[in-house]
Amino acid sequence: MHYLKRRLFIFLLSVFIIATFIAAILYQPLVAPLPRSQYHADPQRLEKDVRYFSETLYPRSADQREHLEAAAHYIKQVFEQHGAQVAEQAVPADNGPFRNIIARYGPQQGPVIIIGAHYDSVAHDDGDMMHYTPGADDNASGVAGLLELARLLQHARLNTGVELVAYASEEPPFFRSDEMGSAVHASALQRPVTLMIALEMIGYYNSRPDSQRYPFSALSALYPDRGDFIAVVGRLSDISAARKVKAALSGTEALPVYSINAPQWLPGIDFSDHMNYWRQGISAVMVTDTAFYRNTEYHQPGDTADRLDYRKMAKVIEGIFVLLANDKDK
Repeated sequence: MHYLKRRLFIFLLSVFIIATFIAAILYQPLVAPLPRSQYHADPQRLEKDVRYFSETLYPRSADQREHLEAAAHYIKQVFEQHGAQVAEQAVPADNGPFRNIIARYGPQQGPVIIIGAHYDSVAHDDGDMMHYTPGADDNASGVAGLLELARLLQHARLNTGVELVAYASEEPPFFRSDEMGSAVHASALQRPVTLMIALEMIGYYNSRPDSQRYPFSALSALYPDRGDFIAVVGRLSDISAARKVKAALSGTEALPVYSINAPQWLPGIDFSDHMNYWRQGISAVMVTDTAFYRNTEYHQPGDTADRLDYRKMAKVIEGIFVLLANDKDK
């Protein structure tokens, strides 16, 4: 009997250690927050930009070339107004070519950090008519975040180069193809990249119980049931990158931050532009409000600007700015 108890104890201890190890990999606990910056993102400017993309330029799908061109022009103009070296990159694609807009800050040689977001929105053709979304969260929120980062970066003395990239084509029919703007950008890089961050839906938050869903119910034991947090998402090999980004975002109580490092087969892990940098061997993570796991108007007509929380969006951008301003890689 003593022998059986000892074996049972060893078994239970082993299960506990393995479960703790797996949870630590997924969850990334015990990350020390970086101190906040004296510079702050402006919620009103974020809302203004989201409304411009999602209302004035509605819709921004691949069949709306005029609106996509207007979006690209606006993004380029804001980048130029805030001290960036700006370049355009042609994206050969059906209905195109479209164009990526790239803003460069800091040293123009050596390593670079890339922050990217796509400025197109999705459309559905049911055979009889096209159905459009304003795309406020997906992904006017990410692009507005890029523009606010540009405004903040003009104040920064950077040790590492930064590229802000607005991608022309992420949504279907381009998704997972070589016609994605991020695929074109990732394959043409000439500088070493220390980190890529995709801003993919950063504006929708819901504090009601059970407003947050997960691809597997077991994850609800580690993560909240209220969709009021921002998430950092990466592969198992991106643990260091996820911790770095989480530390930068975690400097305020106004925005809870959670992270997950998981295999790519977990649904949602690679659902944005960061996957194209993985294909080039680059460490990359996605910063997201978790998209369809929270936002019930994902890819729908109800993805409108009035549903977003611009104060929380501002905290996300301030955190990304802290990461860029404090990076020590050269």
